[in-house]
Amino acid sequence: MIIGIDLGTTNSLAACYTEDGPVIIPNRLGKSLTPSVVSMDADEQMYVGESAKARKLLYPQTTADVFKRDMGSGKEFLLGSKSFTAEELSSFVLRSLKADAEEYLGEPVTEAVISVPAYFNDVKRKATKRAGELAGLKVERIISEPTAAAIAYGLYQKNKNTRFLVFDLGGGTFDVSILELFENILEVRAVAGDNYLGGEDFTQVLIQMFLRDNQIKDEELSEKEKAALHTQAELCKLGFGKSRTGIMSCKIHDQVVDYSIGLEDYEQACQFLLERIRKPVKRSLSDANIRLSDIDEIVLVGGATKLSIVRKFVGKLFGRMPNTSVNPDEAVALGAAIQAAMKERQAAVREVILTDVCPFTLGTEVVVEKENNHMESGHFCPIIERNTVIPASRTQRLYTAHDQQTRMRVNILQGESRFAKNNLTLGEIYIDVPAGPAGQEAVDVTYTYDINSILEVEVTAVSTGHKEKLLIKNQENNMTDEEIQERMEALSYLKIIPREQEANKMLLMRGEKLYEESVGDLRRKVEWCLRKFESVLDTQDPSRIEAARIEFGEELDVLEQELE
Repeated sequence: MIIGIDLGTTNSLAACYTEDGPVIIPNRLGKSLTPSVVSMDADEQMYVGESAKARKLLYPQTTADVFKRDMGSGKEFLLGSKSFTAEELSSFVLRSLKADAEEYLGEPVTEAVISVPAYFNDVKRKATKRAGELAGLKVERIISEPTAAAIAYGLYQKNKNTRFLVFDLGGGTFDVSILELFENILEVRAVAGDNYLGGEDFTQVLIQMFLRDNQIKDEELSEKEKAALHTQAELCKLGFGKSRTGIMSCKIHDQVVDYSIGLEDYEQACQFLLERIRKPVKRSLSDANIRLSDIDEIVLVGGATKLSIVRKFVGKLFGRMPNTSVNPDEAVALGAAIQAAMKERQAAVREVILTDVCPFTLGTEVVVEKENNHMESGHFCPIIERNTVIPASRTQRLYTAHDQQTRMRVNILQGESRFAKNNLTLGEIYIDVPAGPAGQEAVDVTYTYDINSILEVEVTAVSTGHKEKLLIKNQENNMTDEEIQERMEALSYLKIIPREQEANKMLLMRGEKLYEESVGDLRRKVEWCLRKFESVLDTQDPSRIEAARIEFGEELDVLEQELE
């Protein structure tokens, strides 16, 4: 029996396909949702779900939650004297769901389709698969949450060509995906998101407001007080769906502290989170080369989309009411169950071909020629751009940069920065070439990325035909949004004196941001404009820099309009 599983940050659930269609499998308490919380007692007995969540208030030091965000990172969570990775903790949740499914179905469950955020990279996807295997499940497929949700909403049954946007705000992650249905092909056109944005962050806002307004320092709280405060904040957040005033009451240092907050004040405090939602939406539409008016359906997924301030923001953002016909908490699990039924080739389910995209740009490091024949290394050359439909294969020809060069290095990179050092290194290949003048010898670099997230890199010396290959299946490196930001703050151009001027610095940062948000011809235009401006900055001539700054600003205005 194959089941579908939504392994969530806050809650997880399972579903199966029956003669009446997909249904949610109740857990041992008769509930649909199982909290993604794991706890261990002094006898090393593991608790999962509601019992673990209850234990957190009493034994916070032996309880773990919100660990999905750290899948594949190697981070360890300490439960008493034992330490566990995020995959291992997730396996306990999956094992609980498996046991509940076997009790409900009355037969062994050995296989599953498990969902992950669309913006999960290869490392996190493989970590999720390992968690399933640790739970005793053969993972038939890792499916993106927006794709599963689209299937659950019945969009795959529509007869006409349909474009839709799936807005997935869960407990700990945010995804926005553009999908298109053409006959029996459900194609992902673009994905964007934030692996560190979800309902938990909206809870943290209330916690910080409580501490600030009551002049309490977080470091002075005990673990039990922190756990109790978190519970109160979660209840207050959910209460805004019924009342415009939220109440929190928590015992701090043996005194009961009561706190009330109005919905408008809470909404104002959450503006920075709501703005973080806007950027991935804009990026996904831009990458798919689709206007919002071209979208036929907007689908809400994830428990956090039920929050009143999120619904209000989404309504303003899209200018229309989204589709909420399926419970946002259950949509992904139901879709995963339908996909499981497709894998079993059940006759009642229409077969649909699902495609996916490469969520991050893959490329290599190159040397570029500056003024006065100066060669500058460390630049990023995209080969397979983000949101390319996979499987995909792309080839880029690269030439020797120096006279009498006999060896070339292909540095395999993942990321969006135009500087190689700001992107994630996946591996490298060296290849020998005949000596000669710079630019005489060349290599063809071919990247092939398949549906199972396996990258094959082949480098061929054009003149000799000699080939070198590298298969990248399981990189344990991981690049978080925070790491990208830290690296961006230390870009190499900040070390050059003229570029330290505020106006130049702001324009360059604006150009870097536009480069990362664009793809294809637009990205190449941005890079050309950046290089041209940087060349003038290198002259350290104030008059030339002033003229180039005005010109560069006008060029960015035009390019930003093209992006919109």
